[in-house]
Amino acid sequence: MAIGLNRNEYWREIWSFVLHVVASKWFMVFASLLIMSVNGSGYMFGLYSNDIKSSLGYDQSTLNLISFFKDLGGNLGILAGLINEVSPTWVVLSIGVVMNFFGYFMIWMSITGRTVKPHVWQMCLYICIGANSQSFPNTGALVPCVKNFPESRGIVIGLLKGLIGLSGAIMTQFYHAIYGDDSKSLVLLIAWLPAVVPLTFIRTIRIMNSLRQANGLKVFIKFLYISLGVAGSLMIIIILQNQLSFTRIEYAGSATLVVILLSLPLAVVVKEELISWKHRNQTLDGTNSEFTVDTENTPTILEPQLPPNGATASSWKPLSCCMKNILKAPERGEDYTILQAALSIDMLVLLIATTCGVGGALAAIDNLGQIGSSLGYPTHTIATFISLVSIWNYLGRVSAGFASEIFLTKYKFPRPLLLTFVILLSSVGHLLIAFAVPNSLYLTSMIIGFCYGAQLSLLFTIISEIFGLKYYATLYNVGALSSPLGSYIFNVKLAGHLYDKEAIQQMEARGLVRKAGQELTCHGLKCFRNTFITIAAFTFFGCLVSFILVLRTTKFYRTGIYTKFRDESTISQTTSV
Repeated sequence: MAIGLNRNEYWREIWSFVLHVVASKWFMVFASLLIMSVNGSGYMFGLYSNDIKSSLGYDQSTLNLISFFKDLGGNLGILAGLINEVSPTWVVLSIGVVMNFFGYFMIWMSITGRTVKPHVWQMCLYICIGANSQSFPNTGALVPCVKNFPESRGIVIGLLKGLIGLSGAIMTQFYHAIYGDDSKSLVLLIAWLPAVVPLTFIRTIRIMNSLRQANGLKVFIKFLYISLGVAGSLMIIIILQNQLSFTRIEYAGSATLVVILLSLPLAVVVKEELISWKHRNQTLDGTNSEFTVDTENTPTILEPQLPPNGATASSWKPLSCCMKNILKAPERGEDYTILQAALSIDMLVLLIATTCGVGGALAAIDNLGQIGSSLGYPTHTIATFISLVSIWNYLGRVSAGFASEIFLTKYKFPRPLLLTFVILLSSVGHLLIAFAVPNSLYLTSMIIGFCYGAQLSLLFTIISEIFGLKYYATLYNVGALSSPLGSYIFNVKLAGHLYDKEAIQQMEARGLVRKAGQELTCHGLKCFRNTFITIAAFTFFGCLVSFILVLRTTKFYRTGIYTKFRDESTISQTTSV
């Protein structure tokens, strides 16, 4: 890197390059990937839900109520979005760290008997706070990445949201390696690990106003290959763990392998930044230029400077963005205000469709432990189902992100049409649960996980395309409201109620009387049959509603929706040169 330099100059050059890498766009993406890889603890509820139920003496309806508040907290991210609009990213990430540790640490204290048995409302509050903390790194890491790579937003959202889906399987490996089979200690892991990672990279996540990078797609594809390697390795590890009886040392080995695989994107980052570093040194002519010229092999970068602590995320004007021209919405693809987007027909159609689709999938995921138990699957097999949901959740997110981007770019294939197909496929998974096809829970776990992940990836990308990026931090979280709403309808009001009703009938048929605080357990095919027949019907309705959005936006997607970003980039390059 620095031939002919003395030792001090050599190490100064090395240190300068390290700072260059840490301050780069690609390192920010790497940091975001790691944050997302431990930020999906909401999908691990099935692993410790039975501990909450048994240690605190809850029935299924109460457990599903707690599950609803988990989904509510995990998706009620409007506060995170509004804070992100008016404060630096490090503030958003810091708030998430504090909330995550407090919420899950209090749950761990409760189920291990280290504190007085909490009231139900307290448990709901704890898990809502803990789950809501996930929206802060979600917003703080994902939104800057989307704004830094606006032409690849489908890929960016798919990749980052995919790691969230995969995080359940990732953290399960860490849990077994650190705590063995003590499922209560899993809650403690969820309390501290998702807090440590954002703190480590808190200064590197920010919006960087640099020029368009021509080789960005190639780099994202490399990240995709690595993440697919992580998913494939986890799949093999999970199969081996169910065929063999792993010891603590073997679990430690599998967790170490996962850590190595998650670190591989750093090699891609260093390689890309080394190319740009060499190019900058070769073209440096003594003038103080903020940008380098963009070429196919030399990505355009911002000069390496970490943001000052007092930097703001945007010059946001709350009153004007919410109240100005509410009823005069701009053309699709332009920057809507928050209320213009929230009150638009397009947003209403999206929310109805995804409330049915995502809500039904969440009901299946959150009740997977009870579904497996009622059908007679052994405990270790139920853990396999949860890991399969996590892996296929990841595959759904990255597949929807990359595939929809390719279809849109090459064939002008509208993203809402792909969303419609995914919701339709999800209804098939619900029918498999309803009719308890023998050994079908393996396939069902894959279908539900894939469809759930794909729906979220497509939902957040569609919102960014139709309503613009100016207030995306808030609108992203407006779209997420469909998850807790659907979870409350299909999980709390439907699944929990019908499960407890069937369990009570089974007790009465055996001549038993339920005692106060006694856990309700249901066995057999009828426990969830009516629930998932109803969910399948509503999911199909959501598919039909989604098709309305296809009809409304087909013309919009046939235009070059990313043209303005290319034009702006061309102007910026011309000006800087």
